[in-house]
Amino acid sequence: MALYAKAGGTPWRLHRTTDADVAYVGLSYAIRGGTSDAFVTCCSQVFDADGGGMDFVAYDVGQGVDRENPHLSRDQMRAVMSRSVRLYQDRHAGNLPTRVVVHKTTRFRDEEVDGVLDAWGACEEIECVRVQASTPWRGVRLVPAKPGHGPSQPYNWPVQRGTLQFLSGREGLLYVNGTAPGLASGNGNFYQGAKSIPGPLLVTRDAGSGPLERTADDVLALTKMDWNNDALYDPLPVTIKYSQTLARVIGHTSGLPDAAYPYRLFM
Repeated sequence: MALYAKAGGTPWRLHRTTDADVAYVGLSYAIRGGTSDAFVTCCSQVFDADGGGMDFVAYDVGQGVDRENPHLSRDQMRAVMSRSVRLYQDRHAGNLPTRVVVHKTTRFRDEEVDGVLDAWGACEEIECVRVQASTPWRGVRLVPAKPGHGPSQPYNWPVQRGTLQFLSGREGLLYVNGTAPGLASGNGNFYQGAKSIPGPLLVTRDAGSGPLERTADDVLALTKMDWNNDALYDPLPVTIKYSQTLARVIGHTSGLPDAAYPYRLFM
């Protein structure tokens, strides 16, 4: 699949349940080495639901940033997102998507949300979503006991993949790693994590509206979009995984490439 993608092909696409055009953007940060100032670099990549436009850009945030918990000002976020807008429009005859979803692993501050809205403001729907893999939460699946046989009992398999446990109207635990029914031989259960107890992702919508189930469905679907992996799914959506990979690459460079590059060049 990686060779096919390197040759310019699209191995697979997201299943689209609506006709709305959606753009997905991932953000990550890195401390760039080889410079006396150790600039913080923001890496952004954008693509659509058809798998097109998996390109990335990098942006020097510069000094005056908390390196332990980096974030962008409104102007910086607008500059980064504006480049993502141009990438999308270049691939779609100047058109904008109906809906935009921006993922990162840290909280979207109000000024960052304002920067996203400034750049993508012409779109009908905009979501800023925080996706965190490191959480203390764990869970087991319970099955009802037979009448008269006591309380519910733990199931023999982990929580089913795709389970969403609401914590509030904008925050929930999403089990990306979990039991996938009907995929093993004999139409049985399949669990990619083997013996471990799966930990959920903490999905928080810092800006946007609509059902949280749709936000979770996006994250779940994007775990299957890694063209460089033949596993059933990844533990993280590609918006997060790819931007982190690109940030690590940029972190080892002394000069910042002022251009957009397809992700397939790094596969």
